[in-house]
Amino acid sequence: MEFRPCIDIHNGRVKQIVGGSLNDADSCAVENFVACQDAAYFAEFYKKDGIRGGHIIMLNPPGSEYYGQTKAQALGALLAYPGGLQIGGGITPENAGSFLEAGASHVIVTSYVFQNGTVRYDRLKRLTQWVGKKRLVLDLSCRRRDGSYYIVTDRWQKFTEEKMTEQLLERLSGYADEFLVHAVDVEGKALGIESQLASMLGAWGKIPVTYAGGVGSFADLEELRIMGRGRLHVTIGSALDLFGGPMPYEKVLDAVRGSF
Repeated sequence: MEFRPCIDIHNGRVKQIVGGSLNDADSCAVENFVACQDAAYFAEFYKKDGIRGGHIIMLNPPGSEYYGQTKAQALGALLAYPGGLQIGGGITPENAGSFLEAGASHVIVTSYVFQNGTVRYDRLKRLTQWVGKKRLVLDLSCRRRDGSYYIVTDRWQKFTEEKMTEQLLERLSGYADEFLVHAVDVEGKALGIESQLASMLGAWGKIPVTYAGGVGSFADLEELRIMGRGRLHVTIGSALDLFGGPMPYEKVLDAVRGSF
């Protein structure tokens, strides 16, 4: 298990939000925390501790009036920590190269690959050819529906028909270096993890998987370690003291490092 930090940027500001509350129509979301510092500050903060593999997520779509501000923040973070952070949000084959050249270790993709409710393997193959498997992370964030988890796209607002299963993970693992999975129904709520989802991801565990969503205490962190069989990396957002939460950053690092 590794701690994987997050830098979520919305309307040009570093924020922690309730994931399921995003609304592109009016560029709004329920906010848990809005940072005074810029994205570069957090990138430098993680750099000093040598923590790699964190993700920058641009939460405004390219057509948003705020996209330029959000992108500028993201580029500032990449410049501050070249090679240390991944980036996602509106990534396509056409723009992926520019973010990699700006310092991203990987690009993170969902919506480009999942179209009209299903996986577009032709798009996935094209993306892999342009980016390279070793620099691609697939975001398989999901929400519960009818007792199962389904992949969601467009900043978690649209359900696909793709059910999260070990078979899907197996198929997609041939195209990506890692998976990022937000449990969207609990994202930003710090009220406990989706243990069923964590258990499935941990049981599969063939390539690195970062789990995000619901960790609000050290008991939740321990539950994730157990359910994920120690194989899942973890992102903690709203519950981290850096973002106004109750979990001290240094103690989180100690807990994660002691979980092996």
